[in-house]
Amino acid sequence: MSNYNKIKTCTDLLMEFQEKKLSILGEKLKFIGIQGRDVYNITKPFKDAGEYIIAGRVESRDSEVSEVNFFKEIGDNWVKMDKRIELKLQDPFVTNISGELILGGVEIFPHPILEGKLGYRTAFYRGKDISSLKKIAVGPEFMKDIRLLELSKGRILVFTRPQGGIGGRGKIAFTLINSLEELNAEVIANAELLEEQFIVEEWGGSNELHLLNNGLIGVLGHVAYFDEEMNRHYYAMAFSFNVETSETSPVKLIATRKNFKPGEYKRKDIMDVIFSGGINRRPDGMAELFVGVSDAEAHKTLIEDPFLEYEVVNKRF
Repeated sequence: MSNYNKIKTCTDLLMEFQEKKLSILGEKLKFIGIQGRDVYNITKPFKDAGEYIIAGRVESRDSEVSEVNFFKEIGDNWVKMDKRIELKLQDPFVTNISGELILGGVEIFPHPILEGKLGYRTAFYRGKDISSLKKIAVGPEFMKDIRLLELSKGRILVFTRPQGGIGGRGKIAFTLINSLEELNAEVIANAELLEEQFIVEEWGGSNELHLLNNGLIGVLGHVAYFDEEMNRHYYAMAFSFNVETSETSPVKLIATRKNFKPGEYKRKDIMDVIFSGGINRRPDGMAELFVGVSDAEAHKTLIEDPFLEYEVVNKRF
């Protein structure tokens, strides 16, 4: 369900964002120990065994075969950590549920029908820390951008991204489970669709979920489209979600590729791409946004906390 009628296109959202004339300029993160490969589509820093680290997608510029590596900040660099597992995944994400680290990512496999092509699905791992992670579930085949958030009373919110059929090029859906043991491909596939978020020609997905102080959910995500030359354009966006009523606030942009320094790119058709990785909210009303850039780099920037406006809603659950 939605609390507004007009679906805003990426062009609409971009015009609204540019009208704010925000002065934002991010910085590129430097990674050490990856032997000439790229690191992008990172998580925000998270605590593991007493220290803060980042998980990132690592791969060669001419390949889609990747792995997730873990990096510790030393000086101005993020240094690959030794004696840590390396997961054969793309696009890592993290959360905490019942005191455990939950890490997920996209795993690829030979396409079940098309010879020489690859399929993909989201895999989930859990453990007290990275070194103890064990695989616990996989999502439906050909579905990315599945995210989890622990709520009160043991409930877990699951955001999904169906494609094809009612999902079109990619929409957002949700469901609730009572424990991680209930997480499976069938439950994920049957999630309820959030309507009126993206037009048919465009798509979007969630990247990170935040429980706000009034019970609403702050959603960090991305929205995207193809231009006439089939170049991709991805923007970082946010909206709020009411678990009890299924209502959403309007989608809003919070950053674009132009808010970060010029840099490398994997291909020309993805030059204008940023992929939200995570956001650290600060007590001063600002937030650090971590993103993958042009499928070749990882950057961060400081923005106004995009969830503050949702917390003024006077409603608690």
